Amino acid sequence: MTAQMNKTPRYKKVLKYIIMTCMGLMAFFALTALTAWICSQITVNEDFAECQKDAIVVYVMSNGVHTDLVVPLKNEVIDWSLFIDPSRCKVNASDAKYVAFGWGDKGFYLDTPTWADLKFSTAFKAMFFLSSSAMHVTFHDEPQISDDCKRICISKENYTKMVSYIKEGFKIESNHTMLIENASYGEHDIFYDGIGSYSMFHTCNTWTNNGLKSGGLRACSWTLFDDAILAKYP
Repeated sequence: MTAQMNKTPRYKKVLKYIIMTCMGLMAFFALTALTAWICSQITVNEDFAECQKDAIVVYVMSNGVHTDLVVPLKNEVIDWSLFIDPSRCKVNASDAKYVAFGWGDKGFYLDTPTWADLKFSTAFKAMFFLSSSAMHVTFHDEPQISDDCKRICISKENYTKMVSYIKEGFKIESNHTMLIENASYGEHDIFYDGIGSYSMFHTCNTWTNNGLKSGGLRACSWTLFDDAILAKYP
């Protein structure tokens, strides 16, 4: 009788495990955020200097959460209209001057037009490498410099490296990029299937940051956040 009374009720054990799990998750996310902040303060390619002669002008642009790499639609290095098709936008964008590339989780891009539409399943898959990716392609006229849009002048050599990096974000079949039909946010953008998986450690901003690094430009050692990237170009 005494032994039975001293035995811990089952529900208390379950509650204890739940509390311990929650505390462990909180500690994990806090450590991840701290690591991301520390790494975002570390600058790679710190000695990068903007090109002064025969420069190619590129931009890094943020919508407040997500960043894009913005590059000329056509120049001597590449004519992007031969790789992705601006005529497939709702309004033919073949006369655009610039094209923005953003890599991200396909579920977030296509199934979550607003935060109110976010589903737990979409977020869970995105956080833990369980979903596919997409490339969001938007056509622009000359971007306007602002706190959320930084202009960078780079050499042909650096731009060529960045072009190779951007191309690697696209899924290629039979030497063609894979357009996602009937998917867009507006009149001047389209989506393509991407390569790789989004996760809490590799976000849209991580992809952009790695793109800057690929071209020898100033970037964070590692980051999840858009403002850390923009801060490298005051």
